Amino acid sequence: MRVGMQAALLHLVYPPQCVACGAMVSSDFGLCAECWRATPFITGLVCDKCGTPLPGQDPGHAVFCDDCLSIARPWSRGRAAMLYRDRARDLVLQLKHADRLDLARPAGGWLLKAVRPILLPDMLVAPVPLHWLRLLRRRYNQSAALSDQVARLAGLAHCPDLLQRRRNTQSQEGKDRDGRFANLADSIRVHPRRSGVLTGRHVLLVDDVMTSGATLAAAAEACLAAGAVDISVLVLCRVAKEG
Repeated sequence: MRVGMQAALLHLVYPPQCVACGAMVSSDFGLCAECWRATPFITGLVCDKCGTPLPGQDPGHAVFCDDCLSIARPWSRGRAAMLYRDRARDLVLQLKHADRLDLARPAGGWLLKAVRPILLPDMLVAPVPLHWLRLLRRRYNQSAALSDQVARLAGLAHCPDLLQRRRNTQSQEGKDRDGRFANLADSIRVHPRRSGVLTGRHVLLVDDVMTSGATLAAAAEACLAAGAVDISVLVLCRVAKEG
């Protein structure tokens, strides 16, 4: 009772606000009705490898998008919570560049909803890593904040330092698909002190945005080389082709 009264008093002083625009809402860490409509959550039929939405009804078996049919993915299954546009893009950029770590909490719930169909009880959850120079500038890894929330909500083991960036790669912006994969080749390795935890494990890799899948591929290949038996991926946003 005392906790409930404290929460009620706190809301009187600091009313809950929309995490996107600051408008008043009914509960903490939520979106107002306008921002919810402007956030492209992914629902319905999706590619079983990357989570991008597909037209049609669920046929009762796995289906794949054109990219995942043409590119050899080193992971088995994948999901995404939102498309990378409109309000979702704004939220990712705020999480990534504006010190909005508070956004990881609602994002964790959105991610958990998306990934539930492919969760396994013994999964090891790990984020895609940042190079230490980039981590020094940014002060946090937004993917680690997301993976921490997913692991906690799903009751799974979390290893935030499972992977390391062995070199500070160039920005992926402006590169075509082949350029993105070449830029990330051999750029990620398993932390030397963590390789033993991967033997026989199914790993769930978490990142903020997937475009070509090059970063996730490099991370998945590193895990498989260190003894993981299978990889699944989960991203907050998927960049999808228009039309």
